[in-house]
Amino acid sequence: MADITQIAAVSRTEFGKGAARRTRRAGLVPAVLYGHGSDPIHVSLPGHQTLLALRVANALLSITIDGGEEKLALPKQVQRHPIKDNIEHVDLVIVRRGEKVTVEVPLIVVGHSGDETIVILDQQTVALQVEATNIPADIEVNVAGLEAGATVTAAELKLPEGAVYSGEPEELILSIAVPRAQAEATDAEGEEGAEGEEAAAEEG
Repeated sequence: MADITQIAAVSRTEFGKGAARRTRRAGLVPAVLYGHGSDPIHVSLPGHQTLLALRVANALLSITIDGGEEKLALPKQVQRHPIKDNIEHVDLVIVRRGEKVTVEVPLIVVGHSGDETIVILDQQTVALQVEATNIPADIEVNVAGLEAGATVTAAELKLPEGAVYSGEPEELILSIAVPRAQAEATDAEGEEGAEGEEAAAEEG
């Protein structure tokens, strides 16, 4: 089961840019919870705790509003300050235990491919359908021993039990290649060798 971060929120009754600035000056983050047919719920979240919680992709939050009912939520959209990287606003989607959700999960490459090769990632994340309380932190792709020309498709990913890839199984995840400079040098050497053979044949 995914780790759940407990956060105590307070109701927000003032809106607009001025109210949002006052909320942030107080060390809080304006946020909205919505989903499952409920009206949007406007709250303020503790700034530092929220910043730490949202460092994890698809962080599952347990929001208690004004000390009342708990609501499980996932971050849908996080607005950050372009320079300071502070969180300025969060949109949260209400989820339920056991509910299936579609989320983007980061890909992590492990292992070392063949000598003098590089890994080219076609996707940085994969879209998975998983239970809201069982979202993996990442998906590992092992490239150990793969040589130039090898590929990994979505069908070859090792997903946790219950997780389903949302795209097509033949979609390319990554490929193994030779660095361009090295490939060009190899081609140049081949051309020089061919020219030498032609010259020797002419002299003969």
